[in-house]
Amino acid sequence: MEFPQLDPALMLERLAPPTGKVRMVLDTDTYNEIDDQFAVVQALLSPDRLAVEAIYAAPFDNNRSSGPGDGMEKSYEEILRLLDRLDVAPDGFVFRGSTNILRGEESLESEAVDDMIAKSKEGDSPLYVVAIGAITNVASALLKDPSIIERIVVVWLGGHAHSWPTAHEFNLQGDLKAAQVVFDSGVPFVQIPCNPVASHLLTTLAELDRFVKGKGAIGDYLVDIFTAYSKDHFAYSKVVWDISAIAWLLDASWVPSDVVHSPILTDQHTWSHKPSRHFMRVANTVRRDAIFRDLFEKLEQRARS
Repeated sequence: MEFPQLDPALMLERLAPPTGKVRMVLDTDTYNEIDDQFAVVQALLSPDRLAVEAIYAAPFDNNRSSGPGDGMEKSYEEILRLLDRLDVAPDGFVFRGSTNILRGEESLESEAVDDMIAKSKEGDSPLYVVAIGAITNVASALLKDPSIIERIVVVWLGGHAHSWPTAHEFNLQGDLKAAQVVFDSGVPFVQIPCNPVASHLLTTLAELDRFVKGKGAIGDYLVDIFTAYSKDHFAYSKVVWDISAIAWLLDASWVPSDVVHSPILTDQHTWSHKPSRHFMRVANTVRRDAIFRDLFEKLEQRARS
């Protein structure tokens, strides 16, 4: 597949942290775990900074689904549960994604892909496509209409740091081809590695009981799903990975990052480096306390309103 090549100056401009209000869509495997729910809530409680124009259900396949299509449908239903507790109408706002993961270079059709392409062509500013699961929907949109490279910035939680001996992690390992498409396409791309970056976003039931429980229907729901995720919360903490991608858009100082040459993602789930490759941005750490403080304060403010 041939993709348009951005002018290097435009690429660097697109890779700079955004200023002002950000147009975005959120692509999420919401039922895969319990961290996507926190990211959806933080994004929707940040209207001064983020204009969330759509939420897309992404496929996943693990012990919480019977396959990618079932995972996507369960994610769609989980999105609706969140919106109900946030009093947000889902009509024209939530779209089903692919029922499978990308296997080759043929786009997988879905409502999400078509809406992503359409929204990328609206307005004067770039559309930030924030992906916090398998990246098949995003790769499919790029394959279906490569011209959107000129209109979007992709922000993805996936893989590990480029210095790590493996890129093997959940969002990437089951969706390798789609990840390769995105890394190779030359789309303006911000990667939030899982280890050792988003892995610092740990919280505990004690902390959530103190700052999230009782903060309306949505606060109680977040605590309930966190509680149910582990049978034993004694000396237990859980990474809430996905809020890292939202945090970079809210305040890039919370997710420090560098502009680098895009690595080659091999079929063996490893990184290969070639300095002639196009630029991308990759996060190198997170300011854990600032990110959770922002989420907790917004839940508190909503509960009081």
